[in-house]
Amino acid sequence: MFLDYIYNLLIFKRFFVYQVYQQMANLTHFNESGRARMVDVTQKAQTERVAVAEGKVFVLPDTLKRIQEGRMAKGDVLGVAQVAGVMGAKRTPDLIPMCHPLLLTSVDVDFQEDPRINQAGRCAITVQATVKTSGNTGVEMEAMTAVLVAALTIYDMCKAVDKGIEFGEVALVSKSGGKSGTYARKPPA
Repeated sequence: MFLDYIYNLLIFKRFFVYQVYQQMANLTHFNESGRARMVDVTQKAQTERVAVAEGKVFVLPDTLKRIQEGRMAKGDVLGVAQVAGVMGAKRTPDLIPMCHPLLLTSVDVDFQEDPRINQAGRCAITVQATVKTSGNTGVEMEAMTAVLVAALTIYDMCKAVDKGIEFGEVALVSKSGGKSGTYARKPPA
């Protein structure tokens, strides 16, 4: 009985390992041994690549008003967040282990303030980042990182007056260039 248990366990383990190996064979960031690796992009075509990402920062109405009027103790919130977003895009490979270091040709971080109050009693600041390069891999991660670092900076600069700041709706809006072509996110229904 014990031997039957061990035999069945070995059969299951073999089946499980085979299934995992089959799934990993389709993933580009794993080598033959199942260990993480950076994908080789040497053979990919050098094309112009653009990625746009955005996310929202939800703040109290008074916090938004203070930002707009320049009354935050730490200074120009959106100005500092803009610089932080650019720096975040540039430092993406230091934060995301399998990202390639890229020569970014452009990083633009923009903000759209929406004073309308949502159900949670908060207003929104939309952070949008556009990142460009001419190379053989895309800049989606750099655009997403720019948005998130800018959002975190807004939190850091406003936390003294609004500890309940939230982030949401962070997504890739569009990308172009490369083998996979163009992607445009469908607006939420």
